[in-house]
Amino acid sequence: MGGLSLQHPWAFAFGLLGNVISFMTYLAPLPTFYRIYRSKSTQGFQSVPYVVALFSAMLWIYYALLKSDELLLITINSAGCVIEAIYIVMYLAYAPKQAKMFTAKILLLLNVGVFGLILLLTLLLAGGEKRVVMLGWVCVGFSVSVFVAPLSVIRLVVRTRSVEFMPFSLSLSLTASAVVWFLYGLLIKDKYVALPNILGFAFGVIQMGLYALYCNATTRQAPKEVDGPLPEHVINVAKLGPMATIELNMPAAVQPPTKENIVACASGESKEISVEKVDMATNVEHV
Repeated sequence: MGGLSLQHPWAFAFGLLGNVISFMTYLAPLPTFYRIYRSKSTQGFQSVPYVVALFSAMLWIYYALLKSDELLLITINSAGCVIEAIYIVMYLAYAPKQAKMFTAKILLLLNVGVFGLILLLTLLLAGGEKRVVMLGWVCVGFSVSVFVAPLSVIRLVVRTRSVEFMPFSLSLSLTASAVVWFLYGLLIKDKYVALPNILGFAFGVIQMGLYALYCNATTRQAPKEVDGPLPEHVINVAKLGPMATIELNMPAAVQPPTKENIVACASGESKEISVEKVDMATNVEHV
C-alpha cells in the first residue's frame, strides 16, 4: 500500500496529519448543530453543504477502493460519511417540511443519481487502470468546481475592506490541509490527489493575504446587493477530507415591523426596528 508502506514513511506521516486536520474540520459544524438542537429549528441553515460533503466522501472512497492502495483516504472519508450522515439526519429532524423535501430531492439527485451514474459509467466504459484514471479525473473536476466557491467571499472582502466574513483560522486551515494533502499525493505519485490541492493552496494564500491587508483597514459601506436585499446565501468553503465542500449559511431574516412599531411611528415616537445581524463566516475541504 503506497500510503502505508515503510518505504514511504513521509507519505504516511502527511496522510496521517491530513486525516487529523480533515477530521477536525468535519467537526467544525458541531456548534451549528448544537444551536439547531437547542432551538429545535434549522434557523435558516441549508442542507446543501452536508449533502455535498457526503457525496465528496463517497466519491473518494470509491476512488480509493479502485486504486486499492489508499487506506488513508478510506479512513478519513469513511469518518466523513458517518459524520455528514449524522448532520443530515439531525437537519431532517428539525427542518420545516419544505426544507425536508428539498433535502430529500438533492440527496436522491446527487448521492443516488449522480453517484450511481458515475459508478455505472466507470464500470461499463472502462476497466483496470483506465477505470481509475476516469474516476480520478472526475474527482479532480469536482474538486476544482467546488474550489470556485470562495471567490464570492474574496470578492466581498475586497469590496467592503472587511474580513468579518473570512475568519483567519479557517483560511489557515484551508491552506494547511491543501499543503498536507498535496504532499501526500506527491509522495505516493497520485496526481489526482495532488493537483486539486494546488488550487486549494492558492485560495488559502490569497485569503490569508487579504486578511493581512484588510484586518485593520477602514471598512467601506457594503454594496447594495449586500446591504440592500440580503443575499440568498453565503458560501463557506471548508476543508473536509480529500475534497472541498461548501457550507451555505442562510442569513437570518430581517424582522418585519410589528404593530407596536407602526403605532409608535404614527404617534411621532422614534423606535428602532432591530435587525438580526447576519453571521457570514467562511468555512471548506479538500484533500
